[in-house]
Amino acid sequence: MSVSRRQVLVGALASAPLFALTACGSGGGKKGGGGSSGLSAWALTGGPEQVFRDSFAAWNKANPDHKFTVQYFANDSYKQKIRTSVGSGNGPTLIYSWAGGTLKDYVASKEVVDLTDEIPNLTKRAIPSVLDVGKVDGKVYAVPINNSQPELIYYNKKLFKQAGVSVPKTFDDLLAAVKTFKAKGILPIALAGQSQWPELMWIEFLVDRVGGPEPFNKAFKQEKGAWSDPAFTQAFAKLKQLIDAGGFGDKFGSVVADNNADAALVYTDKAAMLLQGNWVYTTFTTDAKKWVDEGNLGWFAFPSVEGGKGDPSNVYGNPANYFSVSAKASKENQDEAAKFLDQYNLNDKACQELIDMGLIPAVQNIESKLKASKDKDFLLFTYNQTKNAKSFQLSWDQALSDAQAQTVLTKLSAFFLGQATAKDFVTAMNGTIK
Repeated sequence: MSVSRRQVLVGALASAPLFALTACGSGGGKKGGGGSSGLSAWALTGGPEQVFRDSFAAWNKANPDHKFTVQYFANDSYKQKIRTSVGSGNGPTLIYSWAGGTLKDYVASKEVVDLTDEIPNLTKRAIPSVLDVGKVDGKVYAVPINNSQPELIYYNKKLFKQAGVSVPKTFDDLLAAVKTFKAKGILPIALAGQSQWPELMWIEFLVDRVGGPEPFNKAFKQEKGAWSDPAFTQAFAKLKQLIDAGGFGDKFGSVVADNNADAALVYTDKAAMLLQGNWVYTTFTTDAKKWVDEGNLGWFAFPSVEGGKGDPSNVYGNPANYFSVSAKASKENQDEAAKFLDQYNLNDKACQELIDMGLIPAVQNIESKLKASKDKDFLLFTYNQTKNAKSFQLSWDQALSDAQAQTVLTKLSAFFLGQATAKDFVTAMNGTIK
């Protein structure tokens, strides 16, 4: 089953998967639409929906006096409904989100409760860098509930061998590889430019490798003039080098990610590399199984930048999806929801089901389980990416407000197409900070 980022972001970056034995709950005691207990949950259709259903079944069987009532929504329906429901006090007990700017808003509006002291078991299980994403001002307001979704570079081993290119370790290596592939008539990097968000991965990583996580952290905190940090301008300069060298070809603006056209360029031997999320792995193994089985697919971490401040272990992507507990729920239901998250979320059964789907649970000490998987090489690589990351930053379009995210995507797309400069981007983004 191949998975698009649209499914991933609105569900769980590998097809809407909420960790088995987790709950996306409903607004709680007084106004929530639950059963007699008042505990209710909203979950997403598609993907491993049955795994999610199993989580509620297990909880409900063990807690007959505190059962969850569950409704399932399509991706877009959920996003529309949750926006209005939380603010009106009719939202779920367990509020499903991607953390980032949305969580920050929830906390500022006092819509969710502090879970710091309520999840001792989950705190021990979860990967620290992933758990940190659910914190605001050092307190836990959202907990990871499914798989981590780091981004990495896939590559075509056949084309690398044909061109005599080694896996790039630095940006200079990458630029040299681009020029070599270009000279041999091979598209160096597949890019789904029509979808815009794949372009974002390039500037995210370059800003991080140049300046570390702090430049974007300042922008996320809405510090005045944050986008004027030199790391942004320097990163755009490097990105322009790749574009001018023909790194993405001249047809990327017509390539769409949702139909996996970018991955297809790699497995049909037309493109050498692709920067994408770990969810694209299932596209390769499903749509090009024979090609993968022949050993043609490789992967590597985004290269370092010489003299840059960013640690090479730093990762971008979607650390996980998250649940918060509604402040509108009764105290009893808040306690039960926290108990659910602490004891049923990301437990052994849930983790195994996700691993069987080719996903990496956002928990520690599962190496032995991953080694037993048929996809062990890829799963261990991406798991170690997540576990060892000194910084795992949420994709900008998820971390920022909807309006800011749209400005980022629009201005960045214009830059790729040669219709805007780095200065245009910086000015526009600084203008979004009020």
